Amino acid sequence: MPNFTVERLSFQHLAELPTAWDNADYKALLTKMAYDNPDEIAAAELKAMCQMSLTDLEPAESAKLVLEYLFEDALTGGQLDQLAHQLQTEKLWEENPRLELHEGFFNATQLLYEAYNGKFPHPQAVEFKVKVTAADAADLAVFDESPAAPLLRLLGPGLSDSALLHRLFGDQLAGTTFPEAPSILWQIKPTEKTATSVVFDVIASDYWLEDFKYADTYEAPTHADEAVAEAE
Repeated sequence: MPNFTVERLSFQHLAELPTAWDNADYKALLTKMAYDNPDEIAAAELKAMCQMSLTDLEPAESAKLVLEYLFEDALTGGQLDQLAHQLQTEKLWEENPRLELHEGFFNATQLLYEAYNGKFPHPQAVEFKVKVTAADAADLAVFDESPAAPLLRLLGPGLSDSALLHRLFGDQLAGTTFPEAPSILWQIKPTEKTATSVVFDVIASDYWLEDFKYADTYEAPTHADEAVAEAE
């Protein structure tokens, strides 16, 4: 199993995820709210107009509309009703058991938190740059196909043994498959590549990786997930 040097280069908090919402999203939400001619709104005013229109509705109604837009066919009407009420008081991007929906829950809460001046839970994510250096250039191939699992296995040793990641996903960190990894590391962008190193720009919830801000440079092994054979 290849060993890597892991170096945290930067760490900051985010109140919203970059590129989470764009003007096309605001127009689509305005259309769902039956706003006349959203295409006629100046680009610089779309976000404000969308948020103003959301606040014309009851919070639960707005929450359901945003969740419906984000998840379309992934949730039933009953689930949307329940989650729309929960979204007002609960950090669904941390507490909901469906990890694959967490990034969407975060984005929904962020839009509504801003629109309603804090009536929804305060969302907070983390963004950090981490440099991964291999002894052998060929070892970097472990990140080529699905980087989330091998990268998360490298980040784990930078957290305390009592960290939530170790307590809930210790078996996956040590094991051969970690299907939850892409739902924990929401965005991974490789930058500054050399023959033997790569810098990853990572965005995730502070729920999992807040304590990585304390990480010093260290060495750790990692491995990619084993390929799961498809059923014939």
